[in-house]
Amino acid sequence: MLKAQPLASSHGAVALLVVWLSVFPMPSDDFKVAVVGGGPAGLMAAEVLSAAGVQVDLYDAMPSVGRKFLLAGKGGLNLTHSEAAELFAGRYGARRGVVESMLQAFGPTQLRDWAQGLGVQTFVGSSGRVFPLDLKAAPLLRAWLQRLRGQGVRFHQRHRCTGWAEGAAEGCIALSMRGPQGPLTVSADAVILALGGASWARLGSDGAWVPWLVERGIDVASLRPSNCGFDASHPGADGLARPGWSDHFRSRHAGAPVKNVALRCVGPDGREFAQAGEFVITDYGVEGSLIYAASAVLRDSLLSEHRATASIDLLPGRSADWVLREVCHPRGSRSLTTHLKSRLGLDGVKAALLRELTPPEAMSDMPRLAETIKALPLHLTAPRPIDEAISTAGGVSFEALDDGLMVAALPGVFCAGEMLDWEAPTGGYLLTASISSGVCAAHGVLRHLGHTPVAH
Repeated sequence: MLKAQPLASSHGAVALLVVWLSVFPMPSDDFKVAVVGGGPAGLMAAEVLSAAGVQVDLYDAMPSVGRKFLLAGKGGLNLTHSEAAELFAGRYGARRGVVESMLQAFGPTQLRDWAQGLGVQTFVGSSGRVFPLDLKAAPLLRAWLQRLRGQGVRFHQRHRCTGWAEGAAEGCIALSMRGPQGPLTVSADAVILALGGASWARLGSDGAWVPWLVERGIDVASLRPSNCGFDASHPGADGLARPGWSDHFRSRHAGAPVKNVALRCVGPDGREFAQAGEFVITDYGVEGSLIYAASAVLRDSLLSEHRATASIDLLPGRSADWVLREVCHPRGSRSLTTHLKSRLGLDGVKAALLRELTPPEAMSDMPRLAETIKALPLHLTAPRPIDEAISTAGGVSFEALDDGLMVAALPGVFCAGEMLDWEAPTGGYLLTASISSGVCAAHGVLRHLGHTPVAH
């Protein structure tokens, strides 16, 4: 990837502009670039390009831009994460190398500086996640759009890209659009596609771009749910698996958080996931932060082996020996439920989940019960539909792109954001890499247009 000079630590828009223009001087010709997609990647690409003097037209299918960005900030906008660079880069799994290269140009520190340049102060939460002081996405988006309009970016809402068009002038790219007035053709010197994945289609990310990229021979990995929930099963009285939860368990505990547990699972490639946290019981199975973090391993197991099992430690703060000793302590006339509550503090949804997933014979075998408390098997049957997922895996292969995210088979066409073949857990990693890819694609466009980076 392009190793651009990292942005300075100054917080103003002017400082950002100076840094970008020191890398890519103001063009002497009137270049026009079309950015398709008004999410974080597309908006950041438009900012970098317009700051360099390029005329940018941004097209989005929705009535307003940044809709998924606003939804992500509904419960508190998680901009990025404060952890060390080595840990941060490791969150991108198999695509660590290529994403890490992009982050060198625009990573977590630069993202916080950029937000401050828009007048949005940030803070680090107890988990290490970074948020705006007011936790809101809307003020940041408003300030961002005001800056973009001030830099001359032209916005075209309700314009859906439907594929390629014929008749482009030499050296230009032509796209077919469907706008409020009907079909039209858009022509530009370069195009950045930032069309998102396939989750939350009602917000604009519907994956409809896949066929018209594939028809041009571009390698696109199948889109798959990421950071998603899963359907679960439970053992029936006969020991056979039953889909979903029992009516008794679902009616009493759907929506309940299962806190202070640890989850472990192993993927088909031997990749191991082990982490403490919490998750939520749903009508169909499980979701929540701990499940989302493990979703790539669990999903890949289901895809390759048609089964996935997560092991849940209901008492991660206690050793296996301690649990065995307390479970085997004589309980006299007390019920098992009372015994587990008084000796282990195991009650509520945790105790109910233990009963739901443990065969009756194991509940009466104290050593086996102790083992189960420390490694409760949760059998998952399917990831939830892709449109319910927070994000998606799959997309345009990096092997089909050059270092500036230009499609090798289509000079002048660049890709950015979630439509690229990478994934990451929640925690600020998704937004940071999406924005970073927008910077990288914009730098790639400037190089394509003949602007060689100036040595520092």
